[in-house]
Amino acid sequence: MSTAAEATGPGWLRIDPRTVLVTALVTAGVAFGAAVPAVAGLSGRLGYPAAIGWALAGAALLIGCAAAGDYVRWRRTRYRVGGERVELHTGLLLVKRRSLARERIRSVDLTADPLQRMLGLVAVRIGTGEQTGGESTLELDPVTRAEGERLRRELLDRIADASPGTHREGELARLDPRWIRYAPVSFVAPMLGGAAAGGVMQISDWVGAQGEVIDWVADRFRETPLVWAIIALVAAALVAGVVGALGLWIEMWWNYRLEREPGGTLRVRRGLLTARSLSVEERRLRGVDLVEPLGVRLAGAARVDAITTGLAKDEESQGTDHNTLLPATPRPFADAIAAEVLREPVPPTGAPLTPHPSAARGRRLRWSVAGVLAPVVVLAVLGVLLTPVLLWIALGCAVVGAPLAVAGALDAYRSLGHTLSGTYLVTRSGSLRRSTAALQREGVIGWTVRQSCFQRRAGLLSVTATTAAGAGAYTAYDTDASEGLVFAAEAVPGLLEPFLDRS
Repeated sequence: MSTAAEATGPGWLRIDPRTVLVTALVTAGVAFGAAVPAVAGLSGRLGYPAAIGWALAGAALLIGCAAAGDYVRWRRTRYRVGGERVELHTGLLLVKRRSLARERIRSVDLTADPLQRMLGLVAVRIGTGEQTGGESTLELDPVTRAEGERLRRELLDRIADASPGTHREGELARLDPRWIRYAPVSFVAPMLGGAAAGGVMQISDWVGAQGEVIDWVADRFRETPLVWAIIALVAAALVAGVVGALGLWIEMWWNYRLEREPGGTLRVRRGLLTARSLSVEERRLRGVDLVEPLGVRLAGAARVDAITTGLAKDEESQGTDHNTLLPATPRPFADAIAAEVLREPVPPTGAPLTPHPSAARGRRLRWSVAGVLAPVVVLAVLGVLLTPVLLWIALGCAVVGAPLAVAGALDAYRSLGHTLSGTYLVTRSGSLRRSTAALQREGVIGWTVRQSCFQRRAGLLSVTATTAAGAGAYTAYDTDASEGLVFAAEAVPGLLEPFLDRS
């Protein structure tokens, strides 16, 4: 790019200079966290005064280097928004000059961690949605909140044709504190409980007190039967997991609002400590996915995810909640919000579904029972050859696992279904994570029909709608062979017809 070319157009801007302060404070926190175990480890050989001195010297050096590096980044980073392109120049030894065409920009998301919120700063992420990793995004970290809002409005300000109907603009949903009751029934709670137990053991190992911790726990349950001791420890871990799940939910969803802005943009704002603002253009919205994890479903709730085009892989990696429009809420409310988002009078996700043949139930029963019995058989054989203890373990696995496998298979079968609802095709599947996807029929770009030899014998097949949005493929599993093909042919007339034999 020539110097003359750079001189034309709007002037160049810099990110906020307070980025150096933010980096210094964050590095100080990291240094303090590292200094605590370092002082504990060095104090035995050097004594506490010397250990603290070395820790302070190392922290000062680390903070100074980090602040100096970020100062250089600030001096070498500049950006500008022109009529046709957004440009970003950065780098010292390796200079990067990148630009995005404004007409290809699909998202402008704002994020602010607690320090940035205190200073009135935000990080702006501008993306095109292309599957090219970091090359499809520009990140301005940080700028002032006013500048971030200006960039978001300017880059997403497009004239969109208003869809007919009575669906409201402005705020569609806001936080109801009662929704927090669904946090403990998610899979996050037991995961956090296990992580808490592992964290206690790891920290005690850092300070050289892991043996004392184990002895203390053993003393508490010395007179308790082993089974009850295990139950008590698992219960304690679950309580810790529930507390962690509640805290995580509050951090993620506090101050939640879902809004429809002029110009056809859905905006989600949420976050207690780290504030997030995510935008989804309605013109790239291809449907919604009603997600019901097992615990949430048993509580009568569901969350709503957007099925959109242009979601880049690097955006997906930020977390499964990146495209979540609504957290877990009562199922009727989730259906109502799905209808509002899609501008439909009735929610496609609530349409009656076509059930699948009983042969699909048999397939799930056989696979589930086989998955449980296979390790049981292995344990039984090893028990005969090695020790009778393995026989008792095999018996316990069979007694506990077989009923769970049967119940899971029956539930997975009841979750199967598909239908056509207006301009949407709807598929549902899953047991531990049931998904009801309503996909615009015009968004389907192809069909994949799969039929294994076992499915052929049972008169079943699976049809997959291929799309450029969301997960890229949505499948109706184990449908009746004839009915599944008719479903695909009617969903997108003419696409599958050349491959069908109507006779």
